[in-house]
Amino acid sequence: MANDWRDRWREGRIGFHREQIHSSLVRHWPLLGVTPGTKVLVPLCGKSLDMRWLGQHDHPVLGIELAPEAIEQFVAAGAGEISRYRQGGFDVCRQGNVELWCGDFFHFHIEQAAEIGAFYDRAALIALPPATRQRYAFHLAQLIPPGARGLLISLTRAPGDEGGPPFNVAAEEVRELFEPNFQVTHLEDGEPEPGSGFRESAWALVRRGPSV
Repeated sequence: MANDWRDRWREGRIGFHREQIHSSLVRHWPLLGVTPGTKVLVPLCGKSLDMRWLGQHDHPVLGIELAPEAIEQFVAAGAGEISRYRQGGFDVCRQGNVELWCGDFFHFHIEQAAEIGAFYDRAALIALPPATRQRYAFHLAQLIPPGARGLLISLTRAPGDEGGPPFNVAAEEVRELFEPNFQVTHLEDGEPEPGSGFRESAWALVRRGPSV
């Protein structure tokens, strides 16, 4: 899977990338109650412009991305000094208040996530095949402290369309994956996208505390 992802970036097969800020982020993030200054984790971040939006709204951002091509394109399109260093097995590139860690999300551990207080997933869960999504949800829960809030954007495909990525993730699966560790609130379903039949859904997640 990792090689296929790198190939997509090398060949420019990145139809999942949006050239504008996601409307669900603009609409719902301010309602989550995330304190300004809270660092936001963005798994499988690509070169998403949503990270710029979060940064402009007083949130330091930590994005994790497997493809160095995505990271280089992100900083090339930005402004400001770029610093580079290596930490915890990741090559890290920082520009402004966005830091991008190049490597496997599943190799990012709790010790490296000490400052994380919120998260945003627009295209991580739906980029993963079914066998990997349970692992993703569990790993994300290990990185997020109790009470931390996040916004998740899921996607369903037209009936009979089993392609991907992006993969179809029904509402029932979202709840099955995340409710063991998060309070899950469905926010909205978007309209089907013309030509594809894709329909996005927005979810608010709050990390549960330890059981007593």
